[in-house]
Amino acid sequence: RTINSPRALEHVLPPSSEELQQGTATITCLANKGFPSDWSLSWKVDGSGSISWEESRSPVVLQNDGLYSWSSTLRLPADRWMKVGSVTCEATQGCQALVSEPLMRDQCPQS
Repeated sequence: RTINSPRALEHVLPPSSEELQQGTATITCLANKGFPSDWSLSWKVDGSGSISWEESRSPVVLQNDGLYSWSSTLRLPADRWMKVGSVTCEATQGCQALVSEPLMRDQCPQS
């Protein structure tokens, strides 16, 4: 059967405490089992899509099951991360959208 949306945005990975000690926070969103590959991933920090961070997307990988997966990475200064309440990752294609569970900063281990 044809799957035309990412089935899973279940992985929004928080920054590590080692990385925070180095002054950077990297958050990764993994889109798994998406088909076709033309969905775009975007980030919302505290509910808004600001442009005051660095965002990059990995190449799309075709899996053995014929479905695609890819990831998007959000980087921001550690001091900015410490002021963030929540981060969500959104996959969109046309008017379809899937939103990840919010990653709540205060639930992440602190350095």
